[in-house]
Parts: sequence; structure tokens; C-alpha cells
Amino acid sequence: MDRVLLHCCCAPCSGAIIEWMAANGIEPVVFFSNSNIVPFEEYEKRRAEVVRYAAKFGFEVVDDEYDHAAWLASVKGLEDEPERGARCLECFRFRLLRAARYAASRGICTLTTTLASSRWKDLAQVDEAGSWACGEVSRESGTEVKWWGRNWRKGGLQPRRAEIIREQNFYNQSYCGCEFSENH
Repeated sequence: MDRVLLHCCCAPCSGAIIEWMAANGIEPVVFFSNSNIVPFEEYEKRRAEVVRYAAKFGFEVVDDEYDHAAWLASVKGLEDEPERGARCLECFRFRLLRAARYAASRGICTLTTTLASSRWKDLAQVDEAGSWACGEVSRESGTEVKWWGRNWRKGGLQPRRAEIIREQNFYNQSYCGCEFSENH
């Protein structure tokens, strides 16, 4: 398989995917790009857990620039949308576009995300955002980045996810990350 950039939202969503990739000979570059998360202390907690877990496998973790103001601009006018609504799609597009740009800049040909492991996320939105981001970057840069739209809940990964959360004693947040999801 080509090199893979794994966009990670948090350790609970990443655990089973990272373990599966390691078991299947895939060494992803783990990309933490989550400018949606507030407050910044929450972002730091989630990032630290991803870094801690990825280190067990020797996987590189890249911390994207935190730019909450740019993220807010990307979802302007969608603040009152419900979870799984139009705001979430724009949030996924924002984060996955940044991931796809990073992948293209480093010659990484495949992008996937741990967002597709959460039962709280609309898989069609995640897939739409990932396909869109890879298409945009391929047009912008001339470097093809392929979207690996996989349902990371299947193949025993959902129950394994729960086991890893307990085994690793992961910090497990109670909301997606943005101030709007916290209030819904």
C-alpha cells in the first residue's frame, strides 16, 4: 500500500485503527489537525493521548497548526446546526483539506481519518468531505492524494475500540470538540 496519512481526531477514535494498521503492516503518519476543539487545554489533552498511543507503535505524529479563528470562519452561519448537520460537514472539510494538503506536500498518496470510527459521526459526511478534500488538493497541487473512505466501525474494530479505551485508560471526552457540539 502507498504511504498513508491518518487524520486523527482523538485517541478513543484512533486506538483500534492504529492497532489494526500496525497489525497489517501499515505505518501511517498520524496527523492531528483539530482546530475545532475548544478550549485549547482540551485540544492539548486530546493531542497528548494520541501522541502517547502512537508512540507505542513507533508511529510519527504531526501536529497541525491550531487555528480556531480560521475554523470558526469556515463554519460561519452554521453555528445553530444540529450535530451531523451542515456544520459538521464543513468542519470535516476544513480538517481533511488541511490533512490532504499536508499529504500532498510530503508525497503521501493516501488519506483516511479516524472520524469514520465514531458512531456519532455521519459516515456519508465524512466520506464526502474526504473525497472532496483529496480532489481539491489533487487539482491545486497536481499531486494525486487518494481518499481511503473506510468504515472503521466494521471488522470487529468497534468492540476493540471500546476495549482499547479501557485498557489504555484514555481520556474520553463527552463532546465532539467545538463549542457548538458542547452545547447540543
